[in-house]
Amino acid sequence: MTDGGSMSLAEASNAAIYATMVTLTVAMVLFAASFASGRRRTTSSSSVASRETAEGSVAVIDRVDTAVAAEPGRRLANVAMSLTWLATGLLTVGLVLRGLWAGRVPWGNMYEFSISSAWGVLVVFLVLSTRRDLRWLGLFVVTPALLTLGLAVTVLYTEAAQLVPALKSYWLVIHVSAAIICAGAFTVAASAAALSLVQSRREQRGLTWQGVMASTPSTEKLQTFTSRIIAFAFPLWTFAVIAGAIWAENAWGRYWGWDPKETWAFITWVVYAAYLHARSTAGWRGNRASWIAILGLVTFLINYFGVNIFVNSLHSYGGL
Repeated sequence: MTDGGSMSLAEASNAAIYATMVTLTVAMVLFAASFASGRRRTTSSSSVASRETAEGSVAVIDRVDTAVAAEPGRRLANVAMSLTWLATGLLTVGLVLRGLWAGRVPWGNMYEFSISSAWGVLVVFLVLSTRRDLRWLGLFVVTPALLTLGLAVTVLYTEAAQLVPALKSYWLVIHVSAAIICAGAFTVAASAAALSLVQSRREQRGLTWQGVMASTPSTEKLQTFTSRIIAFAFPLWTFAVIAGAIWAENAWGRYWGWDPKETWAFITWVVYAAYLHARSTAGWRGNRASWIAILGLVTFLINYFGVNIFVNSLHSYGGL
């Protein structure tokens, strides 16, 4: 391929990434608007009943007005979901073009892994949304995906280059693909866990949601939702850690050397193992387990951003 052709692919990839960010920004605003429409306190059933007794026709009109008021929020969320699908398609195009430009899988540096991780977050969310209504979770998923892309293009961007010798292995595809799926699953799980903490406080205060947020599950169901995602991702993360160890033996002649990235990968594994244990232990279920799920994502982010940027290690080839 000529240099001009390569630059065309590079420019097209960058354009697709920026188009993704614009689309996600609009989706985030619409999700935020639908979320804001659902934060008011709803009228209790007992007060509605008393008003029906005193002035029945007015109560009926109020209920109709409430339903009509909720519709704009639902429509905004529906448009936001459609834009999220569009953004994911654009991001897929950007990744494919980046890979064609580089002549390899687009996972050779921090920029490429970051945009791939954002793609993983969106894909996990959208796949789950095909099985249940997740419009109530959209804001909490689109926002971190957009922030990841923003960080990638402003701070982490680097031109595509040949892989360092340690990365020239089929284990790159095996190990990193598992890590990308886990990044998406852990982010969605942490978002649901954070929302379960909010929902728990609202339930304690006797508050309920309106609009699109009215479909938000109860605290217990949110915690179960979080648990199921982590139960899926944890074996995959275990596989990623083991695959990384096998790759390390192939590249450096040892399976494990307590390199900072290996250490933090293990810490992440321990935290999520602790979460699954907490879910089965009386006294640690509920909000305590939700905090552990959030901590797990924090350790995952430290493992990626903190180790790659601030720590010298065998894994310090992120392109910065």
